[in-house]
Amino acid sequence: MRTISGDDVNKAVAGCTAALRPAVDRDWTAVGAGRLEWSCHATAFHMAEDCVAYAANLAGRAEDAYVPFAITLDEGTGNAGLLHVIETAGALLAAAVGTAPPGVRAFHPYPFRSADREGFAAMGIAEVLLHTHDIAEGLGLAYTPDEELAESVLTWLFPQVQPGPAAWPTLLWATGRGELPGRAPVTDWRWHNNLVLPADRVTLTGLRPAVARDLRLGGDGGLDWAEGGPYQGTRDACGSLVKAYEAGVHRPEFGVFALVRHEDGRAIGGMGFHGAPNEHGWVEIGYDLVEEARGQGYATEALRTLTNWALARDDVQMVFATIEPANLPSQRVVSRAGFTRATVEEGERIAHAEQGLEDGLQLYVRRA
Repeated sequence: MRTISGDDVNKAVAGCTAALRPAVDRDWTAVGAGRLEWSCHATAFHMAEDCVAYAANLAGRAEDAYVPFAITLDEGTGNAGLLHVIETAGALLAAAVGTAPPGVRAFHPYPFRSADREGFAAMGIAEVLLHTHDIAEGLGLAYTPDEELAESVLTWLFPQVQPGPAAWPTLLWATGRGELPGRAPVTDWRWHNNLVLPADRVTLTGLRPAVARDLRLGGDGGLDWAEGGPYQGTRDACGSLVKAYEAGVHRPEFGVFALVRHEDGRAIGGMGFHGAPNEHGWVEIGYDLVEEARGQGYATEALRTLTNWALARDDVQMVFATIEPANLPSQRVVSRAGFTRATVEEGERIAHAEQGLEDGLQLYVRRA
């Protein structure tokens, strides 16, 4: 799988400085940056500020807020010096991404108050690509970034956005900077880092479309799997996630999660929802676990954590699971996680509302 890395940050910054350097002799403070209210100079400095802030949060493992410091430019710094600051800030972010261990997260407000090293890399790249576009537009310069970088930003930060015919125009549209045929203009947007839910002995790590695509195709998704993993159920669930993403109906918080064991950092299974809640607030959940991790309470712990998270939301009234009658271990897992066997009436209503449920399966439910 092609993951996103500090090298990509450096590549984005190199493209930025190459595009803007021909205009270093112009007055960037007197020219607006594209559709922004900032000048080109303020926008360029903002790029550097963000890269430094992301590097600081990731390197410092910030938990609840940005690390409390700011950078300033020396008086009299010209545009060439400002580009040097951007290069340096990008290098700091690339280094922080490159040295952060897998799974480490730090504070970022949108939307779940944390990001991992790939998320910080993607956010830094997004800032550089988009604001270079803004500045170039204001200065009348040509700028088209590497298409792979734009695609990486979309698949790592915009899982709710349906892919378009090309990544860069889609990213511009998704951030209110352009138009796409057949799509309404975007006036309000946020990127989405993945949801991560800690439990006692495992962490439920939300899988992004790029990771799900790799798992669907037989890869490891960049995860260190315990022997035998991932199971086909996880790969199939990732296939459904990718289909929803490509159709533009994926809800990232109701996707697929890898269960990562704290003691060794290995993925031991998958768990997730079969889509977003329906109009009744019902949502189906499923899971699998590698053999070596079974019988130790991991599935129960993860299921309880994910179900509690879902039922705390206003848009979820019931979580249900379907289990084969002969699968006694799974029935014990859901029972220990607080699910109860559905009544005949409940089962009929769920089966009627959720098309495609197989006959003969047992239904277990937990309500808000």
